[in-house]
Amino acid sequence: MTSAKTPPSLFDLPPEIAEARDWAHGFAEKYVRPVAAEYDEREEMPWAVIEEAAKVGLYTPEFALQIIADPTGLLQPVVAEEIFWGDGGMGQALLGTFLPAAALFGAATKEQIDTWLPAFFGTPGDLAVAALCASEPDAGSDAAAIRTHARYDEATKQWVLNGTKTWATNGGIAGIHVVNAVTDPALGARGHALFLIPPGTRGLSQGQKFSKHGLRASHTAEVVLDDVRIPADLVLGGKDALDQRLATAREGSRVRVPAAMATFELTRPGIGAMAVGVARAAYEYALEYAGVREQFGRPIIDNQAIAFTLADMAMEIDAARLLVWRASHMMMRGKPFTRAEGSMAKLKASEVAVRTTERAVQILGGNGYTRDYPVERWARDAKIFTIYEGTSEIQRLAISRALSGRRIR
Repeated sequence: MTSAKTPPSLFDLPPEIAEARDWAHGFAEKYVRPVAAEYDEREEMPWAVIEEAAKVGLYTPEFALQIIADPTGLLQPVVAEEIFWGDGGMGQALLGTFLPAAALFGAATKEQIDTWLPAFFGTPGDLAVAALCASEPDAGSDAAAIRTHARYDEATKQWVLNGTKTWATNGGIAGIHVVNAVTDPALGARGHALFLIPPGTRGLSQGQKFSKHGLRASHTAEVVLDDVRIPADLVLGGKDALDQRLATAREGSRVRVPAAMATFELTRPGIGAMAVGVARAAYEYALEYAGVREQFGRPIIDNQAIAFTLADMAMEIDAARLLVWRASHMMMRGKPFTRAEGSMAKLKASEVAVRTTERAVQILGGNGYTRDYPVERWARDAKIFTIYEGTSEIQRLAISRALSGRRIR
């Protein structure tokens, strides 16, 4: 316990955040790790585990609101790290709904949040998941190239959406789909808006379900929109605000970052935390393995090649975590990422996850390459962090532009 004469360390978590971390770790240890390999092998959504998370309060709209209201900004990254320490694929299945929830919080009116957030999660016994549909077959990193179009029908006071989305976590199986669409093609990305597609809306269907290299317990699919009609008030932020923003853009004035892009900037520290969780899992397993695995009459950790590798792994994980915490804290305080701190956190953590899991496989040798040991699964899971929600190349572009003030291409 810290004495009255010793102020808390800058890096001590507040007690309530440390308690939440331990709670999430206990859940991951009890419910996620024991069945992770099974769900990965079957490529199946872990509904039973999500149900347990809902029962204990980990998968609820109330917890999402608690994360948003956390003044430190650390609740989300410490919980995400622990859940992904349990398993990347199941972590994505458990926390995938929090991405569209972040879009809702970032772009919606209070009335829209109050009305729709409960439907994102459902309730124990009647679970739901939500999906954010942003990428398209020909528009990934180039978000301005999306073609999904939203047309307002004055006669019916409805939006009509057409297009195909891809790489959507929970796509097609979600109750609520949050869809990024073009409202004015002449404005490029400035003409984008986010739309809520309620459960059972005609014209929305699941396309191809992807069989993935990693995160196999998470459902990823295409979403097809064929004359999907929704009420006028289901554009996030409201139609009046959208009309005003479009008018401002048409006049040539600057407008705020489109909602989907703003969502990704806000969630990048969270993605970094997930990557740290996977990296830490691999590091801890390799450290324990190196202490008991013997070659040439002694544990392999007694060899500098192994010991130094583990030292580098531990150092890189700590560095990545601190970048994540900094960005998360800045975001909650409303401080802008003037030096692309969100991108720094995501870039560092994602590449640390890839290097750490690869080194863990190497330390385990042949065992690490088999499915009898979890490090090969973590290595497969880790790679996605350098790709989704902005590739490593896109993060470096964002950082270099922020630092130089130049339009680097």
